[in-house]
Amino acid sequence: MEANKIMDADILDILFEGRNKEYGAYELRKTYNRRMIRSILVMLGVCLLIFVVSVIAKTISDRAPKQMVVQDVQLEDIKEVKKDEPPPPPPPPKEPPKVEVTKFTPPKIVKDEEVKPEEKPPEQEKLEDTKIGAFDQAGDKSDVVDAPVDKGTGQVEAPKVQTEDYDKEFTSVQVEAKFPGGQEAWNKYLTRNLDAQAPTNAGAPQGNYTVTVSFLVSKDGSISEVQALNDPGYGCGAEAVRVIKKGPKWQPAIQNGRNVIYRQKQNITFQVTEQ
Repeated sequence: MEANKIMDADILDILFEGRNKEYGAYELRKTYNRRMIRSILVMLGVCLLIFVVSVIAKTISDRAPKQMVVQDVQLEDIKEVKKDEPPPPPPPPKEPPKVEVTKFTPPKIVKDEEVKPEEKPPEQEKLEDTKIGAFDQAGDKSDVVDAPVDKGTGQVEAPKVQTEDYDKEFTSVQVEAKFPGGQEAWNKYLTRNLDAQAPTNAGAPQGNYTVTVSFLVSKDGSISEVQALNDPGYGCGAEAVRVIKKGPKWQPAIQNGRNVIYRQKQNITFQVTEQ
């Protein structure tokens, strides 16, 4: 192509200069833009046609009369569910009937004029229909009560009430003795003060060695009678007893609101691992 025509020539003419333009590639590239615009316009026309058809169909559908479908509905009989009524409260406890009691008068040998009216012994007939007690009381004659005991001293003693011995050693209490700070503090104390290498230093083979230690916690929390109930050897028992003996006071056990002596047991396990 001549130099003076290059500035005005199309890019395709420059690329296909001296080539076979009748083959088809030249024509395809020449008409590419025109074919793309035509395809886009056709696509837009088809989309517009679909949109217009759908709008028209919807308008016709909205204007058409709608048929109402009526169906028979059968209502089920709903039975009222009765809620279970709470049980009535239990009746108040009945107060035991009072028993008729005639005051017992200890026998004394005195002159008749020295006997006070309130100290006169009851008549024998009245004693047959009543019970003897330390005071006079009106009530039912059918019930039986224990009569007070006269030991020959002229004084009537009431039955003694059994009381619990709070100075004995307890093994079961309402509130057990515990280390100050609770179980977590007790575990920390054992971990920090036990010589875990005691069985290893004594030549113990690999394994676990458990010692059960028994000791008393007194009313003031002090520790005594520390002893190993079983000793697997290798210094385990002696080490467990040593640590518990040197420990601080415990919080004492409580029974019926009182501090009592309590027998405490503790398992301590030493573990020997392979070096």
